[in-house]
Amino acid sequence: MNATAEIVKDEVLSKKLPVKVVNPEEDIDVEDNDEEDEDGTGEGVVTVFLYGVGEGKKKKKKKKSKKKKLEQSEPPRVGLSKLFPSGIYPEGEIQHYKDDNTWRTTSEEKRYDEKMANEDPETTYNDIRRAAEVHRQVRQRARKFIRPGLTMTEIANYIEDGTRALVEENGLESGVGFPTGLSLNHCAAHYTPNAGDTVVLKEGDVLKVDIGVHVNGRICDSAFTLTFNHDYDKLLEAVKAATDTGVREAGIDVRLGDLGGLIQETMESYEVEIGGKILPVKPIKNLSGHNIEKYQIHGGKSVMLVQNDDDTKMEEGDYFAIETFGSTGQGYIVESGDCSHYARRKDAPHVPLRLTTAKSLLKTINKNFGSLPFCRRYLDRVGESKYLLALNNLVQQGIVQDYPPLCDQRGSMTAQFEHTILLRPTVKEVVSRGDDY
Repeated sequence: MNATAEIVKDEVLSKKLPVKVVNPEEDIDVEDNDEEDEDGTGEGVVTVFLYGVGEGKKKKKKKKSKKKKLEQSEPPRVGLSKLFPSGIYPEGEIQHYKDDNTWRTTSEEKRYDEKMANEDPETTYNDIRRAAEVHRQVRQRARKFIRPGLTMTEIANYIEDGTRALVEENGLESGVGFPTGLSLNHCAAHYTPNAGDTVVLKEGDVLKVDIGVHVNGRICDSAFTLTFNHDYDKLLEAVKAATDTGVREAGIDVRLGDLGGLIQETMESYEVEIGGKILPVKPIKNLSGHNIEKYQIHGGKSVMLVQNDDDTKMEEGDYFAIETFGSTGQGYIVESGDCSHYARRKDAPHVPLRLTTAKSLLKTINKNFGSLPFCRRYLDRVGESKYLLALNNLVQQGIVQDYPPLCDQRGSMTAQFEHTILLRPTVKEVVSRGDDY
């Protein structure tokens, strides 16, 4: 204790002054102590600061500022693994089975089967859910981006660049599921721009946007239709309702021919008025939904849009793309226009290829796309050039399947809506469902 401290001590003891003890390491405000004491003698209060006392006590922690939640960018470029660091992706809309399959919801055996399927890397539901979440995020931003005045190429690039970024494209493990369909007006399906395409979206157009995303070969296939005035609102309403009917009525043991009849009934209950003329909405009878296998967009089962005699049943574990197309025209499509869509056939014959360029192109296709659909822009993107002769040769040999644009009569308008569903052992999951449709 130094001399000053001794004087203070003597003063306090002799005058019996009140003492206020303060630990400066605690956050306590010390006010001026020149108040009079209770006796009014004018003697002040002595404040004693205790430095180094209570070092063992916890100091008050400053509140940490909350980290801002990572959000998707515009244009979409944030990989999904950054938004879902747990690696678990959102479940789709759940619909319970009906009629003879209601027991599945509470069956312990089926719950166990589902658990085993989800834990198996070959059958896990997490892959399709990841693909579906990419689809939702990309399409929701695309719906705001797409507007009259843009070229089809600008729209396709926006969607596909976003898909590649969000799914964190990695060879054949994850990427674009098939070329983005941007079919206009009387063209119902299988149009995407080739290099040099100058088509511009116009105010009166009816645009079908068909987007595919895959993770480990599990393809999320979902589509919607956009218009920029209200002339064709009823057409879109009819097709959306027909797709929702197909989704709602689909299920284990449902016959595909009967499901087509329910879709037809919904679609044909609508009319659209164009220029004072009432037009029926017709289902396009030679288009269909389909089941989806790994790395194969069309698996062999078809859901036609009209009643038919197909007794094939939907089965547990099936993935289906329930898609419907409505038209103000004939309700019948034909191939028309330059082809852009192709896919290597899974059952391709082993034939000797005489063209060296065809052999080289097939290697490129196998390496980059496998049996996933691709388009000419994708071949351009991986560095191929002057390949049309070789590509046509692969088509002629039955190794590659071409998919030309599919069109109703000119002057008509067509619309499309589509969802991917998974028939789980206990419930039906509409994996591509979102707030938009």
